Amino acid sequence: MYFSDRGALGAERCIHNWLTRERVLLYSCAMLVLCAILLAAWGWTSSGFMATDVSRPGVDFSVFWTASHMMLNGSPAAVYDYPTFARAEAELFGAHGFLPWLYPPTLLLLVAPLSLLPYAICYLLFVCVGAWLFAAGTQGVAGFAAHFRRPQFAALVVLAYPGVFAAAVVGQNALITAALMAFAVRWTERHPVRAGICIGLLAIKPQLAVLFPVVLIAARAWKTMWAAAISAAGFVGISVLVCGTQSLRAFMVGTSMARELVLENRALYWPSSPTPFAALRLADASAVMAYAVQASVALIAAAAACYVWRRTDDLRMRAAVIAVATLLANPYVWFYELTWLGVALVCLAACGFEKGWRRGEQAVLVLAWLLPVHEFFNRVTHLPQIGPVVLLLVLLVIVRRTRLDVQEAA
Repeated sequence: MYFSDRGALGAERCIHNWLTRERVLLYSCAMLVLCAILLAAWGWTSSGFMATDVSRPGVDFSVFWTASHMMLNGSPAAVYDYPTFARAEAELFGAHGFLPWLYPPTLLLLVAPLSLLPYAICYLLFVCVGAWLFAAGTQGVAGFAAHFRRPQFAALVVLAYPGVFAAAVVGQNALITAALMAFAVRWTERHPVRAGICIGLLAIKPQLAVLFPVVLIAARAWKTMWAAAISAAGFVGISVLVCGTQSLRAFMVGTSMARELVLENRALYWPSSPTPFAALRLADASAVMAYAVQASVALIAAAAACYVWRRTDDLRMRAAVIAVATLLANPYVWFYELTWLGVALVCLAACGFEKGWRRGEQAVLVLAWLLPVHEFFNRVTHLPQIGPVVLLLVLLVIVRRTRLDVQEAA
């Protein structure tokens, strides 16, 4: 039985390891060149991003900067008043289309200092800091630099992930939230208080922290859980104290409106959302059916995350599964939040370089690496929403690798 088990495990290994370090570095350089060409073409066709009929880089960051300007020059609660916010946006950035503030007071507190700097400088600084945190957090939890002759090569590969470009070009905070997740997983064992603070800071987008209590209970990481609960409560308390209780009530009303107008009924949103809910709504399924399937997938994702966190102490597998499971569990996910998937892919690549590839893993990783490109352009191309299928394949790869690695180590 011992020999048959070993033979079965060995059969799971891939004979042809074509996804080598050299090729990964080459593909990453090619993607960076393509991103630079796209950005240059965008600037050329929009007269240096000044044309009023073309969207500009940092369109979402303009929402953060406007909210900061209003908070420093008026009432924080006014940020949640759509007509008032629309007038402020138009005064600061012209008529580029109304984008409302849909975030909790915790994020409002965090972005408050942004407008102390000029918009262009602040946007570039925001992107650079986010990219640095993302690279540091991802490499730290994956141990990725050990697989390249120079640490700079590892950082280049991490930042060449298309999801980084997507988040940076719209000016979203997804690079920061992904970094917080990576740091939290890395510090769970040795620095539980630091890990808990990182999880608490995810209160800027609380839906992204939804699975952390589940996996922390599964791993019996009680210190991290208590630190996360205390830091999150303190963060929320300070934000309400500064922004006022009215802002919290306004946020709850805005969340309900966003769910009804964007999540459930806005067809423009669904092609760029890699969720089961969006895929079913695009297929003309009812909202009730879409919610039912989304809930089922969320349960599967949560179960997979618990399984991995219970079976292994490998931080790479833990970070990979919490990242992918979080994306699958949430019905409201935009393309730029696939930065979380980037953390998972780097962790899986590090395992593949170190232990060898399992059968089928390399193809799944390449497909997942290109998923942000599909989601970014899908509002124009209107191709089928393949996001949930790709994410489920990655989740399967993580669970299978965890099971086989544990069996081989036994």
